[in-house]
Amino acid sequence: MDKILHDIPGNPLPDPHRAGYFESHDGARLRYAVFKGTTYPSKGTVVLVHGRSECIEKYAETIRDLTRKGLWVATYDLRGQGLSDRPLKDPLRGHVRRFTDYERDLESFLEKVALPDARLPLFLMAHSTGGLIALATAPKLGNRIQRMVLSAPFVGLHGEIMAASKIFALARFACLLGVGNMALSKGGKPPAFDNNPLTTDADRFMRNVNIVTGVPALALGPPSARWLHECDKAIRRVNSPDHLTRITIPTLLLAPMQDGVVPFVAQEQLARHFRACQLLPIPGARHEVLQEQDRYREQALAAIHAFIPGSDAAESLGGEEDETEQQAL
Repeated sequence: MDKILHDIPGNPLPDPHRAGYFESHDGARLRYAVFKGTTYPSKGTVVLVHGRSECIEKYAETIRDLTRKGLWVATYDLRGQGLSDRPLKDPLRGHVRRFTDYERDLESFLEKVALPDARLPLFLMAHSTGGLIALATAPKLGNRIQRMVLSAPFVGLHGEIMAASKIFALARFACLLGVGNMALSKGGKPPAFDNNPLTTDADRFMRNVNIVTGVPALALGPPSARWLHECDKAIRRVNSPDHLTRITIPTLLLAPMQDGVVPFVAQEQLARHFRACQLLPIPGARHEVLQEQDRYREQALAAIHAFIPGSDAAESLGGEEDETEQQAL
């Protein structure tokens, strides 16, 4: 039987945990894992939603940080990446048929895994594309999610060779021509640390590169035109004041001010129209703030633990495990 999770040397996934696959609304099999908090009593569960091209293994360090505070973590690989089902013959091409598939995957995960297998209350923490998914789904989650943390949500795009507006226009045109499965750029050499838009921490950057080197099946290349077009439509939707007023979940937005993927100004503008949101700028940090240098990363973690109720409270309780908490994963 193939291994479900993969430990990365020097960055192991914490125990105890349970891993497997759940089936989403259209039959897609998505890989998931649930990690148990290491202090008692349980303070709830963080539902962690990844960014594009990420996987469970990339968050081992952050999962350890959260479980040490008595929080459980429930997470899954997005469709089309990690070890979840990939829809195209070319497994390296990032693709989604429609953005609502991502939203329904999150709802399926809550219903089939997080609610029955983890501990209440539930908190949602999402990065980049995961943040866009969380924002798109949030109006329907008010009775299930107590608080939400967004890290550099994908609500805008820095232009690469061309302006973001032209990239999205080209993606839309490709979809109209019926070639939405094609990529608009070619996969290149392995990423180099110099001038990367993601992090200023060389060790964490190389650790993430080594994840896909050690487990090639986790690698992902450029997105398809359809993926870009679907994200563009979702970005427009979540940025509308009408959509934002329907989100009642108290939200913390961690906004890296040197973000090389999502413009800081786009995150700032979102927060300005999002009444339930509190913006926390992090000067000097790049896009992946939870993969950043300690001086930036610790700001983000401190804010998360202050925002999520109970995550730092009652440390002195330690406490006896109640009968429920003694159940092993």
